[in-house]
Parts: sequence; C-alpha cells; structure tokens
Amino acid sequence: MVKINGEWLELAGRTLADYLADAGFDAKRVAVERNGEIVPKRLYRETVLADGDTLEVVGFVGGG
Repeated sequence: MVKINGEWLELAGRTLADYLADAGFDAKRVAVERNGEIVPKRLYRETVLADGDTLEVVGFVGGG
C-alpha cells in the first residue's frame, strides 16, 4: 500500500509515471514528494512505488 495525499492505494510495484497518467495528472504540471524528498521529473518513469511509501502530489494552477 502506498499513501498518496492522505489516501492509501494499492500501487506498490507501479511506476510514479504510470500512477500520474492513470490518475489524470499532467506530469509537467505537478510536483511530487516521496517520503519527504522531491522526485525530479526526469525520474518519474523509473521511480517504482514501494509498500509504505508516502507521496504528496501537488498540481500547479494558473490564473490571472
């Protein structure tokens, strides 16, 4: 189980990029913190989620 924005999900073994795409996030417009450390965007495809991971996904919103 992986905790994402306070919700536990069965995502262990999946990549961060796969999760973001399936959840409808635009990877170019989010920042992800995994276990207290920012994940660089270039590592999203190779970052494999593990049991007990805690992620915070923050989306950027433009406005005017």
